[in-house]
Amino acid sequence: MLPNDLDLPHAFAIIFLFVMWWLYGPILRALGRGTLNAQLHVVRMRWMRMLLQTHRDHRTFDALMMGHISNSMAFFGSATLLVLAGLLGTLANISRLYGAVMEVKFVPIVSLELFTVYFITLTVIMAICFFAFTYALRKLSYTLAMMGGLSEAPGDDPQSKTMIFETATVMTEAVKSLNNGIRGFYFAVAAIFLFAGPYYCIFMTMVMSGLLLYRQGFSTTALAIERYVDAMNNGKSETMP
Repeated sequence: MLPNDLDLPHAFAIIFLFVMWWLYGPILRALGRGTLNAQLHVVRMRWMRMLLQTHRDHRTFDALMMGHISNSMAFFGSATLLVLAGLLGTLANISRLYGAVMEVKFVPIVSLELFTVYFITLTVIMAICFFAFTYALRKLSYTLAMMGGLSEAPGDDPQSKTMIFETATVMTEAVKSLNNGIRGFYFAVAAIFLFAGPYYCIFMTMVMSGLLLYRQGFSTTALAIERYVDAMNNGKSETMP
């Protein structure tokens, strides 16, 4: 049964949290920006095309880059698993945590049932992050196999073009899952503010969404990546500002 004090603001805060997480990509596309990962897909296409070149003598560098990405995914997955295990363990003794938190002066008094809903919301977010990281690692393992299967060739025949495109696509999807998991950490911070009240959570969800949208679409890094991709597509260098 739903908690008696689960009113409209509380329900809206929880739903709004997940909706903004889900709408993050569509909002960026509506603003005409797109995610940085999507913009970098053409860069990965060029990377895969360079792997086919017979004069490519720096495959060790490629392996180091892939190893770095793999280690990052594994690190986030392991860290999230520890957090998730702690949250699940706390759920088994939620009443003791409830008594301790309710003694904090700035935390509003809610029922144990609603407090449990808050805690489950945070746990679900971390669980989604964990599955995103593990799926990203699986996709990367597929990418490694596909990269290893690229043979040295000019790269302009239909077979090579297909292999290049699909390898870059799987790598982009792997990074997409990684980014989605990292993005979940931002919304987990917003979910923590549920314990302070639904309006605080709604406000922090908007703040985190705005921060993510700024970093992906309008920050110095995002604009530099956009100029880089434009220069590569146009086949000429951009003039430094």
